[in-house]
Formats: sequence, C-alpha cells, structure tokens
Amino acid sequence: MKLNRLSLLILLLVLFVFLVPSSAAAKDHSAKKDLNTTQTASHSEIASDHATDKGAHNGHVNLGEVLPLYSCIPFACMLLSIALLPLIAGNIWHHHFGKISAFWALCLALPFILVYKSIAVHEILHIILADYVPFIILLWALFTISGGILLKGTLRGTPLVNTIIILIGTILASWMGTTGAAMLLIRPFLRANDYRKNKTFMVVFFIFLVANIGGALTPLGDPPLFLGFLHGVSFFWTFKILPIMLTAAIILLVIYFIIDTYYYKKEGAKAPDDGEKKPLRLVGIYNFIFLGGVVGSVLMSGILDLGTVSTLGIHRAVQDWFRDGLLIAFGIASLWATPKILREENEFSWFPIIEVAYLFIGIFITMIPCLLLLKAGPNGAFAFLINAVKEPVHYFFVTGALSAFLDNAPTYLTFFNTALGSFYSNLPEASAVPLLMTEKSIYLEAISAGAVFFGACSYIGNAPNFMVRSIATEMGTEMPSFFGYILKYSLVFLIPTFIIVSFIFF
Repeated sequence: MKLNRLSLLILLLVLFVFLVPSSAAAKDHSAKKDLNTTQTASHSEIASDHATDKGAHNGHVNLGEVLPLYSCIPFACMLLSIALLPLIAGNIWHHHFGKISAFWALCLALPFILVYKSIAVHEILHIILADYVPFIILLWALFTISGGILLKGTLRGTPLVNTIIILIGTILASWMGTTGAAMLLIRPFLRANDYRKNKTFMVVFFIFLVANIGGALTPLGDPPLFLGFLHGVSFFWTFKILPIMLTAAIILLVIYFIIDTYYYKKEGAKAPDDGEKKPLRLVGIYNFIFLGGVVGSVLMSGILDLGTVSTLGIHRAVQDWFRDGLLIAFGIASLWATPKILREENEFSWFPIIEVAYLFIGIFITMIPCLLLLKAGPNGAFAFLINAVKEPVHYFFVTGALSAFLDNAPTYLTFFNTALGSFYSNLPEASAVPLLMTEKSIYLEAISAGAVFFGACSYIGNAPNFMVRSIATEMGTEMPSFFGYILKYSLVFLIPTFIIVSFIFF
C-alpha cells in the first residue's frame, strides 16, 4: 500500500469538487446580502463592510451559516486515518503520520482558501495562532516539566494500589489540569504494573478518570471550564459539579477495582521480590515549582486584562501571549535544571508530544468547518441538533457527544450561549451569567459535566488521552485501536455510567 503523488492529487481534486460547489453557493448567498468578499479587499475593508450585516461575525462572513454538512469530510477522513491506518497499514502510518495529517489539512485548506480567500485565511490563521499554538505550548510545558519528576522506590501495582493511584490523579486533575495530572502519574503507574500481563484496561480507566472526569471541579481542570470562567462563571461555582463527578468517579473506580482484582487473581500475579524494599521518594521535586508556575500563568491569563495585540490580522489578548511566553520559559527552565540522567531513568522521550503536535494540527485545521457550523447555532447545518436541545439531559448528552470528537471548548461555549439565549435573551452577558449560575444552575451543570466527562469517550476527546496512549505504547503496553477504545471501553463502561448520572442529576 503506497501513497504516490498521483493518488494524492486525485484525492485532493475529489475533495475540491466537494467543497467548491458549496462555496460557490455561499458566494451567491453572500452576494444577496451585499457582502464584499473580493480577494483584493483588505481586512479592514471587510470588517467595515460586514460589521452590521446579519451574516457577519467579527468582520467576516459567517461561513457557518452557508457551509454544508459535507464540508466536514476532510475531518472525517482525518479521524478515519487515525482509526484505521495503524491497523491496515501500520508501517506506513508509523513513518508517515505527520505527512498524512498535513495531507488532510491541505485538502481542507487549499480549496477553502481558493474559494473564500482572505476570510478562509483568517479562519485558518485564527485556529492556528489562537487555538493550536497555545494548546501545544501548554501540552509541551506540562509534558516537559512532568518528565523531570521521577518516583523512586518499590511500588507494585496491586488492585488496591492501582485504585489509589488513579484516585490521587483524579483529585489532582482539577487543580493542576487533566494534562498535568496525567503526565505526572502515567509513568509511575505503568512502572508499578510492569510485571502484570493485562494492563490495557488500566490505562483506559486512567484516561477516563485522571485525564478527563477528574478535571471537572475548577476552571484549571479542563479548557471548557476555563472558558466559562472567562465568560463570568465564578471560579468556585464548578464545585456544584462535585456530586456529579463523585458519582461518576465512584462507579468507575469500583468497576476498575473489580476488573483489576479479577485479572490479578486470574494471572496469579505476584509482585517480584527485588530484595530489600526501597521507600518511595520523589526526585526532581523542584519541577513542582515550574508546574505551579504553569498553573499560575493559566490563571493569570484569565484574570488580567492587558489589552489586545494583532498578529497577522488575528487579535489576541496581551496576557495570552505573556502566558505562552511564561510556559515556554518554565519548560526551558525544567530542561536546564533537570539532569539528563533523571529523564533517562524516567524513560522520557519526545515522541509522544511530537505525535500529538503532528496529528492535532491536522485535526484542528480539518475541524474548522465543523466548528463554524456549530458556532452558527440554529442558522447552521447543526440547527436540527441545537434546536432539539431543551432539557438539562439534552444539554448533557449533546454537549458531550460533540465534545467527544470535536474541541470541547467551543462546544461548551456554543451550548453555554444557547442556554443564555434561551432564558435571558434580553440581558447582556454580564447580567445573564449570574442568573444562569443560580436560577438555571442545572443547565450549566449539564453543559459543564458533558463537555468534561465525554472527552474520555475517544482518544481525541481530550489532549492528554492521546499522550497517555502514546506513552503507554512506548513503554510496552498494548493499547486498543481508535474504534476498539470506543467499542470495548467507552460504550461498555462510560456511556452506562453517564446514563446513570443523567437519571440521578438531570
């Protein structure tokens, strides 16, 4: 199975045929609104012409209102590549996953730019500079810093010990982020179980709880909650989700303990005797200072208002650039302060973060039509779905289902604004959000829990999922395929748990 230039060109042309007709229709639609979308128009001219038009958004044509649902085909192909190619063409995937990701990104970007010109360029630059770059900087910083913390001593993964480790990670996730907690504990967790035969389910439940559900209690835990914090949801309001999170976590921890106990007995597992038991101790604890700096930097970016700055036509808050700079500095400081031998003992390598960086640039770019359709609300192709959302249980499952495969932050914001529009359409956001937190709290709880919890349903639902999978694979644990993860674990354990949660709380 060899991808040659001709096959790539043919596939690109096929996708071009899919996108251009819909884009041409969008042009006609825009023309009826007297929108100026010529290639030579400057960014400021576009903003001036469209600022007051119904189909405009931030000075640009609201593409979400005119793009068809099948504009999401490149995103679907990107997901199918992640799901199928490792199974049917593992060698090609292992050596060329970056090129495959770039290919699907170009399949979306080239026709998108050819048809929509400056508007498409703006959308692509926006998702790269405002979303992807800070996303990968944060992941890199947490990955780098946590890789400098090593747990030494005798730690053997019995069912009780494993359950306690996952519980600790679940607690930490809300305070240092799901990515931080997952990167801190995954290597010690895997090393503690290196003598066990059946380890796949352990990593999957680790992803469920530490990399996702545990981050539901504070805006530091998961990006959608931080986005809510930026829009006026008070920092400690998310503690209202505590009963919901506890219910889900307890159910999954009990299931995990039962499964681990079953396999422990079935394997006749016995912790190897390495002689004298060595007490547990952490090496490289100065890296916790850098981790604290990362958490503080993220919180700072949500509190301070230092104005905005434009880069390549993309407006970003000064404090966001400042935060990104601090994160890079903390990561470099960790590299400088941590001896190389310590990282080698921790089995640290750059491959997991490189894999995430390559794959997620393709995911972010191909996801653009999906996000635009979602942001268009009742005026987009997802209107049938958004209009059907009425009750808290609807918000929980629809927000969750979309968050499992799309970026959960804009998904959260879409249904956050849907709730505000449904109940307080005549009020400004500053007045409406406090009422949503009190009078209609159950709706906001459903949106928040759905966005965070359902991130565990797939490898791409939340960034640390893929990183944990990559680290586990690198350390010798066989992980399920993309669809195997969903069919064998998410549908069997997560969805029934969420159904129980919905019956109790929504």
